[in-house]
Amino acid sequence: MLATIISAALQGIDAQVVHVEVNAGEAGEPKLILVGLPDAAVKESDDRVFSALSNSGFKPPRTRTTINLAPGNLRKEGPFYDLPIALGILAATQQITTAQITQWMIAGELSLSGATRPVRGALAMARLARREGKRGLLLPAVSAEEAALVEGVEVYRVDSLDAAVRFLTGEQTIIPLKPAQYRLGPLPASKAGALDFSEIKGQHTLRRAVEVAVAGFHNILMIGPPGSGKSMVAKRVPSIMPPPTLDERLEILSIFSAAGRTINGELAWDCRPFRAPHHTVSDVALLGGGTIPGPGEISLAHQGVLFLDELPEFKRSALEVLRQPLEDGDVTISRSAGKVTLPCAFMLVAAMNPCPCGYLGDPKHECRCSPTQIQRYRSKISGPLLDRIDLHIEAPALSIAELRSDQLGESSQRMRERVAASRERQLTRFRSTKTTANARMTHAQIRQHCAINAALGDLLQHAMEQLSLSARAYDRILKVARTIADLAASEKIEAPHLLEAIQYRSLDRAVFY
Repeated sequence: MLATIISAALQGIDAQVVHVEVNAGEAGEPKLILVGLPDAAVKESDDRVFSALSNSGFKPPRTRTTINLAPGNLRKEGPFYDLPIALGILAATQQITTAQITQWMIAGELSLSGATRPVRGALAMARLARREGKRGLLLPAVSAEEAALVEGVEVYRVDSLDAAVRFLTGEQTIIPLKPAQYRLGPLPASKAGALDFSEIKGQHTLRRAVEVAVAGFHNILMIGPPGSGKSMVAKRVPSIMPPPTLDERLEILSIFSAAGRTINGELAWDCRPFRAPHHTVSDVALLGGGTIPGPGEISLAHQGVLFLDELPEFKRSALEVLRQPLEDGDVTISRSAGKVTLPCAFMLVAAMNPCPCGYLGDPKHECRCSPTQIQRYRSKISGPLLDRIDLHIEAPALSIAELRSDQLGESSQRMRERVAASRERQLTRFRSTKTTANARMTHAQIRQHCAINAALGDLLQHAMEQLSLSARAYDRILKVARTIADLAASEKIEAPHLLEAIQYRSLDRAVFY
């Protein structure tokens, strides 16, 4: 007898319908044949399924049984199909009878005892089930909690194969999970107070630059000697970012779900992601990929912060793959299994030393680097990549008096209030477009919203000629100036705004320090 169960396969952060077709009772040697481009994890499902059936009180098939995962040209990976295969075998061998089994989308890994284990991509499956008009989803506990974030589709939590069978045959009633409600208010004190800008001593210029960067979602590079506080500042950037909107939160959770991360822990709170990969990270881990392309670090940082400490120590190839994502806000990955486009609209926060030893220009430490070594060190960061970083800011070493001071700096809450006010002005300005921040303005929007008078135009032209800036740097100076004007609640870009924006191009100067 033939039975069909509806499941799904992940493609990036989206899902595609998979029909699990089970045909039992065929003549021939008793064996199970699995087709449909399964990977190793899918091929191993027969052992898990047979044990789960036996330990749940059911009979494994004793005849030749063929399982087809359609469409056949779509590669399947992971233990998604244990539960649907087991239910398909029971339906094909007439151990269960239910006429509406195809109205459900089902996924889940099975243990040898028959208990269910979570699978990744539950949010994508929930959106797919809603789009396909399915009655609901049957998922393991943790996966069901993630899927319940999507409204408009019923999600049922099944903890075992036996529970799924009893629910489908009407022997047991399961109450669908209620759609999760988002807390868009302030962070709990235990989270919000964990890292705060009040702990940063001195570095007033650096704090100001970071506030400007966050207000307009600009990329920023901090240059300074070891111990100047660059990493401390970077880790506190999320504390002054406004909480994500409902749509942004769903995007963030969808990416983490597709990567096999849960929504528990830090992702359960209304904060943006912060990713800090080590400088030995590979191109694939940073960009995303795999046999079936999945999210990398830049996608996991979507709508949040990607922090690259010791920027010149990263492999040149890894840094160069950032150029297109920084410009477009998404990345397209092509593999033999297919091509996927992943969102990666992140804010890049990078840090580096001024030279290999780190003490170039430090009044208390002698730099041991030769000019050739310094040039080689800085040349690891290409010009096109630097052009895509809006702010270059120096972070000088702190004095002993600053380190000993008990005076607290300005809190993250006050900085966040100014950033939120600036973001509101930007959202009002771009309300009829897809743009959400000044850093994402198109060329047409730059001409419209960053217009400057002739005197300011001459000033910017002189700076461009003196610093030998590119056309891309020209646009980025105007974007930063627009953000500074927004922080000052100014409708127009004035001379102080433009001059401050020009000052945030340290690495474009012939010499700094």
